[in-house]
Amino acid sequence: MSVQRQVLFWLFVAVAFFLLVALLKDILLPFVAGMVLAYFLNPLADALERFGLGRVASAILIVVIVALVFAVAMILLVPFIANQLRQLTDNLPADLDRMKQAFELWVASWLGDRFPMVRPGLERAFNELAENWSGAVGVILGSLWNQGLAIINFLSLLLITPVVVFYLLIDWHPMLEKVDGWLPREHVHTVRRLAQDVNGAVSAFIRGQGTICLILAIYYAIALSIAGVRYGLLIGLGTGLLAFVPFVGWALGVLTAGAVAVTQGWPNVPLLLTVLGIYIAGMAVDSAVLSPKIVGEKVGLHPVWLIFSLFVFSYLFGFVGVLVAVPVAAAIGVLVRFALELYLESSVYGGAGRGPT
Repeated sequence: MSVQRQVLFWLFVAVAFFLLVALLKDILLPFVAGMVLAYFLNPLADALERFGLGRVASAILIVVIVALVFAVAMILLVPFIANQLRQLTDNLPADLDRMKQAFELWVASWLGDRFPMVRPGLERAFNELAENWSGAVGVILGSLWNQGLAIINFLSLLLITPVVVFYLLIDWHPMLEKVDGWLPREHVHTVRRLAQDVNGAVSAFIRGQGTICLILAIYYAIALSIAGVRYGLLIGLGTGLLAFVPFVGWALGVLTAGAVAVTQGWPNVPLLLTVLGIYIAGMAVDSAVLSPKIVGEKVGLHPVWLIFSLFVFSYLFGFVGVLVAVPVAAAIGVLVRFALELYLESSVYGGAGRGPT
């Protein structure tokens, strides 16, 4: 088969695959979540198997432990999260008013005699925000709930995902061997090398960054709650879970927790300084210890490319797109680097009769 026909064949396969995912995205979430969890947990199953436990028994033990941990977390956390969400919706108008007062005092001290010229604009902005807060929150929560019903199908997620994880853990290595047998024999070594590179990048992110997200979520939730920040559990968990996007999760957490600290303690600043200290400490530990030790340099994804891929895949495929964005972005990154390597070694780059320069 000529190179052109091979390129056309694989382009056709890729387009057909993306069209199929787009068509079935409303029902794919339990299966995609199961594949992600199985990929995350497969090293644990391998370790248990090396200790002498059978593969089936290892899969059963892992699924049972994960299900119990999830159930306990839901029982313990959901009441607190729901209560903090209710408090947030109830207190938001008063919080916005206090934030407006604090912001006006800061702007007045900064602008001095020029403050009266900008005050009407600030008043209008905060008044519109205060008037529309309930509608905005209602729209956001309603959208999330409707999407949860249409796309996530929560009941299916709870029932189907553990089954998918169980069977994938059992059949993980036989499936890989079967796929390896389907590779084109002429390029099998190149494809295996690319697959190893993709696996290194994806595993570093899903297993490494996933572990970091859990650690940071626990740290921020506990630290903010101990500091007495309102909605500390909610903000801390959100900050940790958004940490898979470099800097974005941390920045959103700082802004949200800082705004709450201002409305809660202004004009006293100790609470705000405490919040800043919590987030600076979290960033320092993540940068100096967690990321280098757990993730390392294997991801190979530029933060801008990562954020872009998350936006694109979430727009195209909804929540399913969020789950597959990073693995697909990592795979595309490996393929692009490989294509660039071929280009730099080709006569297209170096010219006819010349090697690469």
